[in-house]
Amino acid sequence: MMLDLIIRGNIVMENEVLYGEIGVKEGKIDRIAAVGQLQARSVQDFGQCLIFPGMIDAHVHCFSNPQEGFTTTSASAAVGGLTTILDMPYDLPEPIHSVVQFQKKVQRLEQEALIDIGLWATIAKTEGTPQIGPLAEAGAIAFKMSTFETDPYRFPLIPDSEIMKAMTLIRQTGLRAAFHAENDDIIKSLTEAYQQEGRVDPRAHMETRPPVTETSAVLKLMEFAYWTGVKLHIVHVSHPRTIDLIQIFKGMLVDVTSETCYPYLLLDVHDLEKFGPKAKNNPPLRLPEDAAGMREHQLLGNIDLITSDHAPWGADKKNNGSQNIFHAASGMPGVEIIVPLLFEWAVMNRGISPVVFAKWLSQHPAEIFQIHGKGKIAGGYDADFTVIDPNQTWTIDEHAFRSHSKLSPFHQREVQGRVVQTIVRGTTVYDGHEIKVKPGFGRFIAGSAVKKEVFL
Repeated sequence: MMLDLIIRGNIVMENEVLYGEIGVKEGKIDRIAAVGQLQARSVQDFGQCLIFPGMIDAHVHCFSNPQEGFTTTSASAAVGGLTTILDMPYDLPEPIHSVVQFQKKVQRLEQEALIDIGLWATIAKTEGTPQIGPLAEAGAIAFKMSTFETDPYRFPLIPDSEIMKAMTLIRQTGLRAAFHAENDDIIKSLTEAYQQEGRVDPRAHMETRPPVTETSAVLKLMEFAYWTGVKLHIVHVSHPRTIDLIQIFKGMLVDVTSETCYPYLLLDVHDLEKFGPKAKNNPPLRLPEDAAGMREHQLLGNIDLITSDHAPWGADKKNNGSQNIFHAASGMPGVEIIVPLLFEWAVMNRGISPVVFAKWLSQHPAEIFQIHGKGKIAGGYDADFTVIDPNQTWTIDEHAFRSHSKLSPFHQREVQGRVVQTIVRGTTVYDGHEIKVKPGFGRFIAGSAVKKEVFL
C-alpha cells in the first residue's frame, strides 16, 4: 500500500527506542517497520534524531493576557516541539465558566490555532456548579478551580461547600477536577505583614507563600476527593512534601495525579533573587534543597507529568514589580522552551531514557486527560511527532520568542538538544526554522464526556 509519508529515525516507542520507519496515512500512524519495508509519496529522514510522540503541555494560559491568544501561543508551542496544548479557563476579561463562553472559545480556536488544543473549564465562585454537566457535554477536557483568590471574578477562591458540590458533579462526568492549591488565608496575612514591614524584595514572595500554604491546601482537597470519589489533579506542585502526601493518599486509593512545572525542577529561590519579577510565579520558586527534592521525585516517577504553566505577561506587567515584588504579575512563558530544557536535564544530563521522557510529556498527559489517539507512537494514533536532535546546541533568546512575553530567567542559556521538527497529524507545522501552516490548521480536542450533538 502506498502511504502518504514515511518518517525515518530513532523512534521512541512506548517501551523501547528503535531505528526504523513510521508509515503515515491520512494523518494517522498506519504502521511501524524496519527501514526499506514501506513505500510512500514522501519520505522525511531524520537520521539519528529522536522521534518522540507529539509532546503535550496540559497547563497553558493563552488568554490570561488578551494580547497573546491562540495563534501566538500555538506558534510558540510549535517552535518548542509541542503538538497539543490544553488551555486554562482563566481568560481576561471573561473566565470560561458557562457553555456560551466555552462554545465561543471553541469557534475562535478553530479559526486561529496552529496545533491541536483542548480547553479547560471552570466554575463561578458561587452557584456555578449547574454549568458542570453542560460544560462537560460541550467538550471541556477537565475542570480547574482554585483555593487561592487572584481575582474574585476571573480567578476566584472556590468555597469548600462549592468544591464538594463540584467534585460530586465532576465525578459523574468522568473528568478530572484540578486545583491551584494554596492556602489563601495564610498567604494574604503574611503578604500584608511583609508589606507593612517594608519587605518587598523578591525573596519575600517565597517567604509569604511557605510550603505549608501548599501542603495544607492539597491535604484538604485530597480528603474531599476521598469522600466524593472524584478524580483529582494537583497542578504546579512546588514542594517535595506535597508529593510525599500525594503518595500517601494514592496508597489509600484516592485517584490523585500531580504535575510540576519546569521552573520548579530547574530553578530555585536564588534565581528569584537574581531575576526578580522575571522569575516570579505562584507557587514561588523554593529553596535549593526543595528543588533537589522535586527533581528526585520526578526521577523516581512520583510526579505524573510536567507542564509549563505558560503565562505570557509582557514587561508592562512584570517590570512594575521591580521595586516591590508583590506588584509584579505572576508567571512566566514556557511553551517554547519546556521540551528542550527538560530534554537536556533529564536525557542528556541525568541519563533518563527517552522512553521515560516521552511518558512525562506525552503519554501521561494523554492518559490522565483521556485524549484519544494521542500520546504514543502506535498504529491508529495521530501522526504527531516531536523530533529532537540531541547533538545540536543552541542559545535561548527571549527576544526571539513567538509569545507576547519576551522575558525569561533562561535568557542566554545554552541548551543541548534542539527541536528540529514539529509534526501534527502528519503535517509539518514547524520545520526547525519557520511555521509552515496557517491559523485554523489546529483542531479542537473535545473531552471524553462530550456529547457529539452538542459539539457539532
